Amino acid sequence: MARRLDGAGASLLAAPTVLGLYLHIPFCDAICNYCNFNRGLFDAGLKRRYLDALSLEIASYEDAGRVDSVFFGGGTPSVLEPSDVSGLIARCRSSFDVDPAAEITLEMNPETASRERLDGYRAAGVTRLSLGVQSFRDEELRRLGRLHTADRAIEAFGLARAAGFDDISIDLMAWLPAQTVPHWIESVETLVDLGPDHASLYLLELYPNAPLKEEMARGGWSQAPDDTAAEMYHAGLDRLGAAGYRQYEISNVARPGRRSRHNLKYWSDGAWVGFGCGAHSTRDGRRWHNVSETGRYIDRVSGGTSPVASCRTLSAEERLTDMLFLGLHLSEGIDLTAIERRYDVNVWARWGCELAPFVEGGVLAREGNRLRLTRDGMLLANEVMRVFV
Repeated sequence: MARRLDGAGASLLAAPTVLGLYLHIPFCDAICNYCNFNRGLFDAGLKRRYLDALSLEIASYEDAGRVDSVFFGGGTPSVLEPSDVSGLIARCRSSFDVDPAAEITLEMNPETASRERLDGYRAAGVTRLSLGVQSFRDEELRRLGRLHTADRAIEAFGLARAAGFDDISIDLMAWLPAQTVPHWIESVETLVDLGPDHASLYLLELYPNAPLKEEMARGGWSQAPDDTAAEMYHAGLDRLGAAGYRQYEISNVARPGRRSRHNLKYWSDGAWVGFGCGAHSTRDGRRWHNVSETGRYIDRVSGGTSPVASCRTLSAEERLTDMLFLGLHLSEGIDLTAIERRYDVNVWARWGCELAPFVEGGVLAREGNRLRLTRDGMLLANEVMRVFV
């Protein structure tokens, strides 16, 4: 079952890269009507079997290295008991060279928060919480099928601070059904009043068969026009900027020193190894992902078979376009000189004719050796990215 994924592509890296580890927890107490993640309803027996398999997969990974971030994602990782989380962190530390000061993030839903549980997570080694609040308006939370209320979210944040968490992120969603700009700003203002260290602001995207689509039709709800969604995006970021938060990625803001170390790996040509059903990995010029179905994942790992569903070596061209595509998500954009030095490609000479109209239209900014999306351009990112794919 061991995965040793070295070989072709590794020569593109000048030195060993510090890794991030991603642990996928696919269980939820309820399934939100807009969610398209790899998840299922919580089952205590299945959870135990899954955690045993997850621990075994981590222990069986041969090509270990230095790690400075661990991220528990899902699903709803906070359905796990603190002892479960402690065991998985210990397994990571025994299998990898995990920095004692590593950023260890746990995604948490407000309804699962209690002082005892939060104290347990702190003792287990979790250093950062990501609270899935989505809205501070009860009617919006009900439409999304969330289990918590606005008051419960506020209480959860207070409990996390009382437990000693000094690095907390809050997720909010804009462009919700029947949401207005004032309603959206109300949620943003509540977030500012709480004072988290980091925030992620997302526009709701409905996948084709999302149950929320049917509920919207029955309830007569609709999403606001695109121009209003853009107004929400700008107004939210402006308010957060005035409160001392700095945007560092299309959807993410942070106080100084509180950018997500783990998520930055996704946008800055970093390396990470994912464990669990459906988890994706990128390292040393290779990309792979595990089988998605929970039972199949457990059977493979417990049977001594690799859970990897597919693995491929990226060409130098693919790594280059990935670096451009993902790097433009960052507010600072991409360093054209560094890219030319690493990949021997002059980005402007190759794509300049296609990129120039975006610069002229105020979507892209070319400043010295850097190319970045403007705030307006971040809402048109996909159009720009298509130049490179």
